[in-house]
Amino acid sequence: MTVRQWSRFSALRAQVQRALHGPHVLAFIPAIALAAFWIGGEALLVATALGAPLLYMIAGGGPPAQDIMAAGPGDIVNTITATNLAQAAVDSARDATLSTACLLIEVDGLTEIGQRAGENAADAFRDLTLSRLRNALRRDDTAVRIGDARYMVLLAPSLRLDIEALLYLSTRIQNALEEPASIDNAMRYLAASIGFCGSSRLKDEATGKHLLEAAQIALTEAIANGPSAIRSWSENMRSAHKQQKSLQSEVERALSNGQIQPWFQPQICTSTGRISGVEALARWIHPERGIVPPAQFLCVLEEAGKMEQLSEVILQHALTALRSWDQAGLDVPRVSVNFADAELRDPKLVQRIQWELDRFGLTAQRLGIEVLETVIAASPEGIVARNIVELGRIGCQIDLDDFGIGHASITSLRRFTVHRLKIDRSFITRVDRDEDQQRMLAAVLGMADRLGLETLAEGVESVGEHALLAQLGCDHVQGFGIARPMPADQMIRWAQDHAARISRAQKLGRSTG
Repeated sequence: MTVRQWSRFSALRAQVQRALHGPHVLAFIPAIALAAFWIGGEALLVATALGAPLLYMIAGGGPPAQDIMAAGPGDIVNTITATNLAQAAVDSARDATLSTACLLIEVDGLTEIGQRAGENAADAFRDLTLSRLRNALRRDDTAVRIGDARYMVLLAPSLRLDIEALLYLSTRIQNALEEPASIDNAMRYLAASIGFCGSSRLKDEATGKHLLEAAQIALTEAIANGPSAIRSWSENMRSAHKQQKSLQSEVERALSNGQIQPWFQPQICTSTGRISGVEALARWIHPERGIVPPAQFLCVLEEAGKMEQLSEVILQHALTALRSWDQAGLDVPRVSVNFADAELRDPKLVQRIQWELDRFGLTAQRLGIEVLETVIAASPEGIVARNIVELGRIGCQIDLDDFGIGHASITSLRRFTVHRLKIDRSFITRVDRDEDQQRMLAAVLGMADRLGLETLAEGVESVGEHALLAQLGCDHVQGFGIARPMPADQMIRWAQDHAARISRAQKLGRSTG
């Protein structure tokens, strides 16, 4: 066939597609078959019955996703194919004057399964997840994997695909995917976050790419509020996403030019009232937007692989501040710095920290290393564990952050040489007015006391909470009720004022005694 003949054939095929495209055409097949029987008898009836569906499929009237690919249990497609699938779904729905929708699912827990049970187990769970996903859908819906832990669903054209219907479907899918399963003789659990968008919520000229992007924005919002969150796309969400994209282009430059620095929040000893330390918290002082919340830019830095650079910046500024406070005559025993999983995987982390301490002329006891309880629970072996143990061995104080919401065992607390438990704020909120909270907190404090660990309550926001924590034997407190995070130079004034208040209180206590 020549190029011109192929062109004519393609044009004819396109005309037939437009005439026959859409599931509504199937409604005419019985009428066509009956007419064939009256005109030509049984022979023409058989020919029509066999030929009409074939012509329908040739014309592109079948499920669009099935035309592009035949889906097997382990299917994974790239971005281009995913976009083509979405475009085909939009075209099919538009030709039928119906709606379609795109759902994106991010499955949390596959990486952990791979680390603990091996990649074969993780792959088995990926296939199981895809199988479960397809079983939760209709026959003409399409489900494929588009990443290590991400799946895409495209719904066949339907009359009613409003938010309520899509939310119901998303919940049903989530319940199916989060059902525990036994692989390698162990029960495994996953969490599924879902973002979705129906084509009816987009502009009339929207393409498959627009539909897929909208679902991706909704999924990003779901993951940020996860695990197991479900979010529907909205125009406001698009605006927030654009702002986040703008931050992505600026944050790396902000890290290099000094806009991101630590602010310091005091920690107070409940026995003496004196400063027992400070925590260094990253703050981005944007020249136009002002203070950008950490929740907005930390995830951007993590995605960009810049967390190690952030830790270097925060550590240097924190040690600089500690030395300046020493020179100003302030008694700040130590500064604590947060280290995430990515930073703790640096094989040269201990040497780098030791070099920085030597450069500033500070002992290791003046530096606290805050590690999330979830990191310790998930890293019983390997470079993360070795780094934490070695940091404790050189004298750094290891704080277990957000204690109470992870799964660290008592054995982990001893093996990692944890010095202090930072009790999560969920245990602290309204503790002075909630007896159940008081009993739970008392149990945690009692365990820490028997293990010889210091305790620090974070998120203290009222005088009542502060007083009760002191009565229950919590060693240190931190929160807005004591002081908000502040720049290093403001810390000097605050510490001086705080010391004066303590002195006045002690004099008043002696005079009334």
